[in-house]
Formats: sequence, structure tokens, C-alpha cells
Amino acid sequence: MNRFKEIFMKFIFFLAACMSVLAVLLICYFLFANGFPAMGKIGVAKFIFGTRWKPGNDIYGIFPMIIGSIYVTAGAIIIGVPIGVLCAVYMAKFCSAKLYKILKPAVDLMAGIPSIVYGFFGLVVIVPLMQDILGGSGKSVITASVLLGIMILPTIINVSETSIRAVPESYYEGSLALGATHERSVFFAVLPAASSGILAGVILGIGRAIGETMAVIMVAGNQAVIPGSIFAGVRTLTANIVLEMGYATGLHREALIATAVVLFVFILIINLLFSILRRRSK
Repeated sequence: MNRFKEIFMKFIFFLAACMSVLAVLLICYFLFANGFPAMGKIGVAKFIFGTRWKPGNDIYGIFPMIIGSIYVTAGAIIIGVPIGVLCAVYMAKFCSAKLYKILKPAVDLMAGIPSIVYGFFGLVVIVPLMQDILGGSGKSVITASVLLGIMILPTIINVSETSIRAVPESYYEGSLALGATHERSVFFAVLPAASSGILAGVILGIGRAIGETMAVIMVAGNQAVIPGSIFAGVRTLTANIVLEMGYATGLHREALIATAVVLFVFILIINLLFSILRRRSK
């Protein structure tokens, strides 16, 4: 009887894994089957490197949105990664038990806040602040980067903290035995050993930043032009899809699906780079 249960549960787990793979394959099929024909009609070079997006004139160039997504994601990484990793180090190795009971639920709560709420916070707090400091409308690359930097914090913190705590205590104790201080032991013995897990948290944070939509729409300015600076308005790939998919038809709709293909390829490249870096670090 126990043997039958083991075989049955093994089959259930295998079926669940197959369903996950099948879902990914179906998504790939839908995107590529509907996106590639549009690229063929428009022209791959014109579509990817075109600098004008005017659906009314059948002009579809997504290069400004690609640059916008890269700018916003890079800004979020610069802001969010150092804060997230250092916060994880503090919670894992420096924080007192009483304070940890407050910080940990707060970080978990941040992870559960809907993106639209983050967007509203950015609209009523960060945008006016940027208006006072920088002038203009306040909706810009830097505003979106700050907001996304806040949004990716819980992902980076949780994964990084788990990785730091998973490092064997012998690494830390061996460093102390050699005469290193607590801080040096943490930063030069524990952190390098946890680098693979920390990198995983960073990659997950990048994935969320590049795929975020609603919050970015509310604070980025949504201008389909290449931003001249970090203080200019910008439109990302995800924002472009959401803003226009509701009324798009014909080639316009196909071009938006092709935009999703480009975004999907970006995610695949990020995951591939992560796999390569993880193998090298091992």
C-alpha cells in the first residue's frame, strides 16, 4: 500500500512539472506564432530599431520603448540592489531578535502590496517630490527607477537573507579564528559563499523590474520617444502593450504582440546570463 502511494504521488508531482513546462511552451507558441508575422510585415530592423511609434500611420518602431525599459530597469538595479543586499546582511548577521520580529514582517508585507498601490504611492509622494527637486512634471526615468527600486527590495532581501543564512557557520567561525572582526568575517567570508544565492535574488528583482507595468505607467510619463536624460518622460515595453492593447486591431494588435515577444526574449536572455554566471561562481 505504501509503495502504491509513493508511485501515485510521484506521478502527481511529475504531472505538475509537465503542466508547468506545457504552460511555458504554450505561451511561447502563442507569442511567436502571432508576433513573428507582424515583424515580417513591418520588417525586423524597422520594428526593433525604428524610433517612431505611430499606429495611425502604420509606423511601428519600438526602439524608444526598449531604451526606456533598459533605463528604468538599470536605475532600479542601481537603487534597489545595494539597499536590498545590505538590508539582508543586517537582518541575517547584525539585527537583534526583537528588531528582526518587526523588520521581517514589514519586508514580507512589502512583497504582498499590489503594484497599483505602489503606483499610487509614487504618484502622490515621489512625483511631487521630484517636481520640487527637479522641476517639470516629475514623471521621468528617475522617478520610475526610484519606485521600481523600492518594489524589488522584498525580493532581493528575502532571497539574499535566505542565502546568507544557508552558509555553513564554519565559514564565519574560521574567519574569526584567523583574527578577523565580525564585520570582516561577514563581508569577506560569508558573503562570497552566498554570492550565488544573492545573484539569484538580484536576477529575480531584475525580472520584476523589467516586467512591471501599472506602477510604471503612473509615474514614467509614457512618452514614446528616446529619453534625452534621466529626467525626461519614458515609455517601457510593458506600458506600451497595456496602454494600447484595449483598442488595437489588425497590424497594430500584432505589433503589440510582437512587442511582447521582444520582452519575452529579454527575460530569456536575463535567465540565460544568470545560469552562466551561476555555473561560473560554482
